[in-house]
Amino acid sequence: MMLSLFNPWVILGIVLTVLSSFSAGYYSGKQNEYEHQQIEIARLNEQSREAEQRLGEVAQTYAETLRKSNDVAKAKETKLRADIATGERKLFIPVKAPACSVLTPADTTVTSGNTETRAELDSGVAQALVDLTSRGDQAIRSLNACIDQYEKMRGSK
Repeated sequence: MMLSLFNPWVILGIVLTVLSSFSAGYYSGKQNEYEHQQIEIARLNEQSREAEQRLGEVAQTYAETLRKSNDVAKAKETKLRADIATGERKLFIPVKAPACSVLTPADTTVTSGNTETRAELDSGVAQALVDLTSRGDQAIRSLNACIDQYEKMRGSK
């Protein structure tokens, strides 16, 4: 039996050899690409974990800074409240002066300098005003810390 190039079995053998070599190459390339992708995913995951850790440290730093500034503000507020309660500090508001002021014979000296007419606030109203301003200051401190933290995190990417 003579094998010729035009023999159908030879052609089939050549075709099967070429197809199996392409299949093996395709499978090997696919497997290599999968391994490369897994290595790249692991590298990117590690980078993400490191970035997340850095950002967590930044967040922790700003949280600690905010806590300290809130503690300082709370101490000042407590002192202010105690001073208002004891009468050591008084809060005043400007009021409209009467249209005609009457001078009595005892008031012969003319005051110079501060001629503003003021009224003292009741201690309860003063405490409520301190409460309102301290809540506003707290919100401003929190917002500023949030903005600073955002800017720091945005810049570190």
